[in-house]
Amino acid sequence: MKVFEDNFKEYFYDNTIITLGGFDGLHLGHRALIEKTIHIAKRLKCKSMVFTFKNHPLTIINEELAPKLLMSNQYKQKLLNEYNIDILNMAEFNAEFMKLSPEEYISSLVKHYNASGLVVGFNHRFGYKNLGDIDLLKNLSKSLGFNLYVVPPIKYKGEVVSSSKIRNLLSEDGDIEKANKMLSRYYSLEGKIIRGKQLGRQLGFPTINLDYSKEFVLPRGGVYFSIVEHNDEKYKGITNIGYNPTVENRKLSIETHIIDFNQELYNQKIKINFIKRIRDEKKFNSLTELSEQLKNDKIFAIKQKIEIL
Repeated sequence: MKVFEDNFKEYFYDNTIITLGGFDGLHLGHRALIEKTIHIAKRLKCKSMVFTFKNHPLTIINEELAPKLLMSNQYKQKLLNEYNIDILNMAEFNAEFMKLSPEEYISSLVKHYNASGLVVGFNHRFGYKNLGDIDLLKNLSKSLGFNLYVVPPIKYKGEVVSSSKIRNLLSEDGDIEKANKMLSRYYSLEGKIIRGKQLGRQLGFPTINLDYSKEFVLPRGGVYFSIVEHNDEKYKGITNIGYNPTVENRKLSIETHIIDFNQELYNQKIKINFIKRIRDEKKFNSLTELSEQLKNDKIFAIKQKIEIL
């Protein structure tokens, strides 16, 4: 896969079939766009291409409204490479790009990237103030000479799959299992391990503390069954997101007890996959009560079977 960060400076020789969107999360809806793009490109002997932005447009338009992200650009690039896309262009959404009219935007795509066709979702909007819509795209496809392919909504249990829906399922509902189904993989967070208060070690449940980034969606506070990845190995874990009210921790933390694991991981990078929500965070009357609950959480985690998504 060739990767570009191009704002209409390059000119492609090969014909392309381009799919457009934010692609945050690369969920089932995005997969449908990508699969359609690859299928058409192969049939027409063109290059398949994803055109997206390396930064969310709202970070420029109105930063206060910019959503938390579902994935990093590095992870997005890794998955798109696995999906066998030929070209990925992660353009920079800046003040200049923001001013492009819908017509200028589409014309530039066709001119610079030799687009034979565009693949978009049923509700795709584009250009200055999102004034461009599917009806305009249909007219532009005739005047600019490209084929337009509109992918209908992808639903899971009657609900349209979208990045905003998944964010809400994660942060508000804590419905990690439904979010995972819409993503077609486990939602995860990555980061380095930092030192905590080491209270868990005193209780017989040593934990690792994730130095998480605030730009990504955090699942709703509570205790989760998780799978921890480290050095290409996977381990069952119990992850708590919250403030540890029993010991009155004032800082939000993401702590994980890794089952049957006793290595030191400080400053090392790990990945936490969230599999199933176990319970809400709770303030216990004593550390003894907390320890008993942790034992029950561990038994629950050990019994879980891992579903391959």
